[in-house]
Amino acid sequence: MRIAVLGGDGFVGWPTSLHLSNLGHEVHIVDNLSRRWIDTELGVQSLTPMDSIQERCRIWKQESGNTIHFHLLNLAKEYERLKQWLADHKPDAVIHFAEQRAAPYSMKTDRHKVYTVDNNVNATHNLLAALVETGIDAHLVHLGTMGVYGYSSVGAPIPEGYLDVEIDTPAGRKGMEILYPTRPGSVYHMTKSLDQILFQFYAQNDGLRITDLHQGIVWGTHTDQTRRHEQLINRFDYDGDYGTVLNRFLIQAAIGYPLTVHGTGGQTRAFIHIQDCVRCIELALSDAPKTGERVKIFNQMTETHRVRDLAQLVARMTGAEVRMLPNPRKEADENDLIVKNDQFLSLGLNPITLQEGLLAEVVDVAKKYAHRIDRSRVPAVSAWTKDIAKRVDHDPEGKKLKAV
Repeated sequence: MRIAVLGGDGFVGWPTSLHLSNLGHEVHIVDNLSRRWIDTELGVQSLTPMDSIQERCRIWKQESGNTIHFHLLNLAKEYERLKQWLADHKPDAVIHFAEQRAAPYSMKTDRHKVYTVDNNVNATHNLLAALVETGIDAHLVHLGTMGVYGYSSVGAPIPEGYLDVEIDTPAGRKGMEILYPTRPGSVYHMTKSLDQILFQFYAQNDGLRITDLHQGIVWGTHTDQTRRHEQLINRFDYDGDYGTVLNRFLIQAAIGYPLTVHGTGGQTRAFIHIQDCVRCIELALSDAPKTGERVKIFNQMTETHRVRDLAQLVARMTGAEVRMLPNPRKEADENDLIVKNDQFLSLGLNPITLQEGLLAEVVDVAKKYAHRIDRSRVPAVSAWTKDIAKRVDHDPEGKKLKAV
């Protein structure tokens, strides 16, 4: 297939591009490189050194013999160029990763809230409108998030997208199917909730074929393809805005920094290894909905864990100290999370679960590049409200921090 990977320079986009290219697909990365500009804004860099996207693609061709094409394009701002690009290249599938992905970044200031909504919602809607206008019958696979559901404890498994309900009518009780209700916990998660409504409309109104992947928190660094050459290595975020919780624990342990658990640590989260992420994209592409079908929704996760339990696991493995800190997020102290992921399992996914060998691999990567870590960027200080910001003002080493 000819596959467009929108946001293919990112944390999940790059290994996905390599994986699909390795399978023999013609891969086109479309990206505006905004994630690199955000690094500059925040004054932080990936733990792992990243070459330019052009150099990464050159190394991949050298190692694999396969070509990955790169196109510089801003989906949210350049609608006419996007439409022309689609008309010219006519992809069979479009994988949409081109959204600002960090909840803490989306909550930093009003400017960051506006940027996240402007970028994410416009990018998604521009893509949908352009697909309709060009008449291209491409399967759209979108990377969403489990976070659209919030983290309340309802005591029942979260289904894969849809909920059967009954309502009272003058003719008696009638059943209907609705999207599972969302309860986003940040502006970022809100944009993913809005994406769902856009997808539902364009599927029913224009017959677009859409798969929405509600993904858990990603951990790990390597995939089979990124291991093939040091310059193919994936980006690795450790800072308080973009670093995901388990990866942050492993980096903190590697540099002798206390493991920072916010609040009680009773937050239960869904997780998935980066290698399973790219495998799930492959499986979703192979199971495309037909024209006129509802949006296909998968829960893209493999296991759930409480944050404090993960911290204890890493502490036992590495000898690191665990430090409890005020929580910068506005969320429940404790929650349960039960998630169905039957569809990917039925398609043949053999989940990678938390294994000490893979955890140690991340620690080894962190130790190798420890000289690149700016310890002042490790604390999570982007607060959900001003009241919370007043409490989030110290890092675990006792140094005063500026709450954002």
